Amino acid sequence: MVLHTSPYPSALLSCLSRLSWAFVFPCYWLLDRLLASCVPTSLEKRRRSQDPCSFLVLGVLISTPLYLVLLLASLPFAFLGFLLWAPLQSIRKPYIYSHQKPDKHGAEQGAAAGTAATLTEWRPQGRSFCFGSANVCLLPDSLARFNNLADTQRRAREVGKRIRNGASRPQIKIYIDSPTNTSISAVSFCSLATQGFRRTSSLDHRPEPTVNTESETEALTDCPVHSSGGTRSDCPIHITDAQNSAECPIHPNGEEHAPDCPVQQFAESNSSNECPLHSNITQNSEECPLHPSGVQISITSPDSEPIDAAKGNHQDGDTGSLESRTASRESLVRFHAADGGISPNNTLSQHRTSVFKRPIGRKRRHGDDGFDHEISAFFPANLDFLCLQEVFDRRATDRLRRQLHRYFPYVLSDVGRYGWKGCCSRFKFLNSGLLLASRYPILDARYECFPNGRSEDALAAKGVLFAKVQVGRSAQEQRVVGYITCTHLHAIEGDSSVRCEQLDLLLEWGSEFRRANLGSADEEKVLEDQVAFDVILGDLNFDNCSSEDKLEQQHSLFTQYKDPCRLGPGEDKPWALGTLLDTSGLYDEEVGSPESLQKVMENEEGRKEYLVFPASKNHCPSQKGRKIPLKGNGRRIDYILYREEGLQQEWKVDIEEFSFITQLAGLTDHLSVAARLVVSTGEEES
Repeated sequence: MVLHTSPYPSALLSCLSRLSWAFVFPCYWLLDRLLASCVPTSLEKRRRSQDPCSFLVLGVLISTPLYLVLLLASLPFAFLGFLLWAPLQSIRKPYIYSHQKPDKHGAEQGAAAGTAATLTEWRPQGRSFCFGSANVCLLPDSLARFNNLADTQRRAREVGKRIRNGASRPQIKIYIDSPTNTSISAVSFCSLATQGFRRTSSLDHRPEPTVNTESETEALTDCPVHSSGGTRSDCPIHITDAQNSAECPIHPNGEEHAPDCPVQQFAESNSSNECPLHSNITQNSEECPLHPSGVQISITSPDSEPIDAAKGNHQDGDTGSLESRTASRESLVRFHAADGGISPNNTLSQHRTSVFKRPIGRKRRHGDDGFDHEISAFFPANLDFLCLQEVFDRRATDRLRRQLHRYFPYVLSDVGRYGWKGCCSRFKFLNSGLLLASRYPILDARYECFPNGRSEDALAAKGVLFAKVQVGRSAQEQRVVGYITCTHLHAIEGDSSVRCEQLDLLLEWGSEFRRANLGSADEEKVLEDQVAFDVILGDLNFDNCSSEDKLEQQHSLFTQYKDPCRLGPGEDKPWALGTLLDTSGLYDEEVGSPESLQKVMENEEGRKEYLVFPASKNHCPSQKGRKIPLKGNGRRIDYILYREEGLQQEWKVDIEEFSFITQLAGLTDHLSVAARLVVSTGEEES
């Protein structure tokens, strides 16, 4: 399947389209500015009320008549451009595929943004993949203001910066063993220099010590075993002239057992109550790094195994960005230490961390869920796939795509139709608003438009984007692929039947897309593709708690795909969080930054103030005039669904962690969501 890198099949048609849009754009821009001047945001209203004689009010009084006069003058040119532009939309391609190639600066650095993924051989123990979804509300500025958002172009650039900075940073999590408390504590991720830690697979939970280099030794000024001021010369961890043992966690690189190694002496003595590093006592020391009974710290750092990502100068943007743009979803390092075992001079102590309560005796966290769940101020490190909704504005799409290409090599954008075409019984002023970014090669893509849009939703070509990506290659030279579905359903409240019809079409089109890919193999190709995962991401515009959404809650979609936040129809898990923000409070100081919004979302009263809840029928107002919440933790309308089984014989997909993300605070009226899935093959590594 050939991906469409241009919206038109020939350069001539592309030139005609650009010419026609050049005639239309002045009228479009002036109309947008005219309407925007009449719809102020709550922040603008606040500023005007504080200073009625400010330049903002004067600017509106002067600019509005000027926009109106210029708009009328541009109408004849816009009409001529429209006559040329509208017929071209019937032959326009439904998406634009872009692959960021290495630039000159990146090549000099040894790697560049957008370099292709290194499709290594698929390992028997499987892999993990991270998926993210966000509704970014990049409508034309005048329409975005109805959601209390302004300056679409600036927001598009900032959204891209925050996403790539969050995804390209290392992260650290701290798990605290607790026999009673398994709740999640204040969770945040951090930027971290990873000197002194080895990289290992996220599926390998065994601690691996670091092979010290000169620079790493300088970074750690105090020994974690002798935090009270001991020197390295008397510490068995820092003995540089001792022989290494192949099985000794202190000497991992040698082949022979060290006769003076306390760990080997301990193993030979068969003593269970005595610590090899604290042999003078009968109880294990709380400061011993070989007894991780107190705290487990896991660090994810960028790795260049799957992708040669960008290396360049530090870019501006959200905090948490690094000079290195590299990131791998599988580079997880675990360092075990007890309470108080980390020196104040250790690198870890200089950064904010994610803290989890961890029940004793369980490999996984958080009660009976079997996976981590958190409210994070950053997008997950090593994000592999990103689905965005409401990327409608053309110029905003270009700005956003340029930012995302610094981290994601492959992007599908400008998805959908304009004008009259196929299913579009009505004229489509906006495309679908979908965008898919990937760190893995996209093999095939297909877009389908929903034919049953109503009211104002019918003016946009909402639909479904299907993509097939290659994530590896088996030992038998079979391609290992995954299927990703991005969608944005009908938004009008009360139209449950419309959304259910769209879900039916989504399942039907998805089956056709997978069958077409299985049957379109080249004749020379002998072996079929192995399917690692099948994931649906997007804004479904219904929640699992509202009584008005009962029809959608019982749809067959949830029998074929699993929702990790859902217990059953009408009931979410206690930790599940609403993703739709109350637009009236977007500019409040309490939620003005990712960190502050994160703190508010961790508090029940804060959630009631700033999330949209299913409303009760009595319509009793709360302290801010909102309706009293019915139940749950807000309206969760942004989803990540996945198939657990049936993709490949003996293969299984399981969730490792789920995140509600506040990094786009002040830029959109939705919380973002992310999930990390583990694909296991049922085989054992030889």
